[in-house]
Amino acid sequence: MRGIGEVARASGLSVSALRFYDGAGVLVPAVVDPVTGYRRYSAEQIKAARLVAGLRRVGMPVAEIAQAVQDLSNPSSVRVKLDLHRERLEAGLADARRELLRLHALLDLEENLMTRVTVAAGDLFAALDAVRFAAAAAGDVIPAGVLFETAEDVLTLVATDRFRLAVATAPARVEGPPGRHFLPLTFTDELRGLPAGLIVLDLAGDRVSARTADRDSAQAGDRDSARAGDRVVEDKPVEIDFPDYRRLLNPPGPETRRVAVDAADLRERLAAAPVVAREHEGAAYAVSILGLDPAGGVRLAAEDDWRADAESHVAVNREFLLEALDAGGSGQLVLELDGPVRPLAVRAPGETDRFSILMPVRC
Repeated sequence: MRGIGEVARASGLSVSALRFYDGAGVLVPAVVDPVTGYRRYSAEQIKAARLVAGLRRVGMPVAEIAQAVQDLSNPSSVRVKLDLHRERLEAGLADARRELLRLHALLDLEENLMTRVTVAAGDLFAALDAVRFAAAAAGDVIPAGVLFETAEDVLTLVATDRFRLAVATAPARVEGPPGRHFLPLTFTDELRGLPAGLIVLDLAGDRVSARTADRDSAQAGDRDSARAGDRVVEDKPVEIDFPDYRRLLNPPGPETRRVAVDAADLRERLAAAPVVAREHEGAAYAVSILGLDPAGGVRLAAEDDWRADAESHVAVNREFLLEALDAGGSGQLVLELDGPVRPLAVRAPGETDRFSILMPVRC
């Protein structure tokens, strides 16, 4: 029989560790003197103590160490446990490498005042499709482009030509400082052509780029993860004092009239309804006049009705309204009519972060 000090020297475990494993039921001494409390171990237990010491050094949990000691007479069973633990350690090391790479990338982003956005292509494309129609045409006061606004876990896209405005959001992982980048339509249209999967956007003051990435490289923050043959879209942001669009996003007031409409049905009715001709800077356009019918639905009114009771109607550019309906998607939509001098809002039911508003036309 061996004393606890001798077993400690032979196994590499400290005396306190041997006492701990005794208390945990992992390595119980063969004999404990009832008077002195001295522990005595058999020669066979030194082999078990050495196994415990090795498993402890590689971080195996105590419960699994106990199982390995119990299976010591069956080496093949112990080898299985060793292999499983090795696989777990290798997976943990790979996770640690990815996290360290991500932290390095995050430091790079902070130093270079760059924001990285990782977003599912489907979510990004849906947001782009919801706002693209409202972007200004080339030559307008506002350049042709889309505002990309980043905050924690969300990417907000905004487009406007001063007469209409569209807002949509996409869930995203945002790393680096929050910011606002106005990106030209040439860039956003190319972006729309990237393949499905994850898209990584790098947004800086002097350069923006987008590329596809696999999930592992995106999680690791690897900015060089684009593979040969993958498409990379690059451009420069446009310097612009973008309008404070949030001032237009007041919550609906108590007098706001919300009307559910079927998008396809309303499009057909708009095509057949009478229109009012208007002109802006020498260009003619058609106006549609909306009001409420006795049942609380949307009524397409004539110009005489509008002039007789302007307070009960709202008039908007018909082409703009048709484009807003298309961007809103098929099925049910909700129109918010706030009176003749307030914008007309077009929303999908239950959606608070994807909508468009149309500026009204004066009578």
